[in-house]
Amino acid sequence: MTPPVFAHGHLRLYLLSLLEHDSMHGYELIQAIEDNFGGTYTPSAGTIYPRLAKLEEEGLVTKAPDGRKTVYVITDAGRAELDVRRHELDEIENDVTNSVRQLADEVRSSVNEAMKSLRADLAAAAREVRDESRHAAREARSSRKEEHLGSRSALRDAEIALDSFRHDLRADLRGLAARGKLTPDAVTDLTQELHRVRARFTSIA
Repeated sequence: MTPPVFAHGHLRLYLLSLLEHDSMHGYELIQAIEDNFGGTYTPSAGTIYPRLAKLEEEGLVTKAPDGRKTVYVITDAGRAELDVRRHELDEIENDVTNSVRQLADEVRSSVNEAMKSLRADLAAAAREVRDESRHAAREARSSRKEEHLGSRSALRDAEIALDSFRHDLRADLRGLAARGKLTPDAVTDLTQELHRVRARFTSIA
């Protein structure tokens, strides 16, 4: 089980440090944390806004209108809090670095497992296409008419199999992307595997 990304009380101090040099919307704070974690961790609005509200209650931040949005601005009391606890920020940054490494390892492991499953699915799809083609070829030898019908049947079945596989694969990839686990390396591996499947299929002729 993944331990908490921030130790108790550290997130509120981290938010203050992000607001030290510039005011931000709540969404911008979420994006800033996500960027600092290299995309491996994105805090939810339910995590950020209650802490911002608590900081506001304590007089460490205040809200200011910015068009239709609201920005959070650190107060003098907030800066004083940062100055007193400045030594803790180094510890927090070290914790963030360690958390990024651990989360990256988990993402890498998840992507590797997904790629193994994907390769198995691709290999199975290639075998299905190959078997359908061979079956159609055997039937085709009986007569020219049967060859024509068998080829059309094989094509139809192959298209159905490919459409079904493409639908399932797209859903899997969207799921990985939604969880932030679809990396450029994974896409490269996928492209190479698809090229191999096509090469094996075209070599049947």
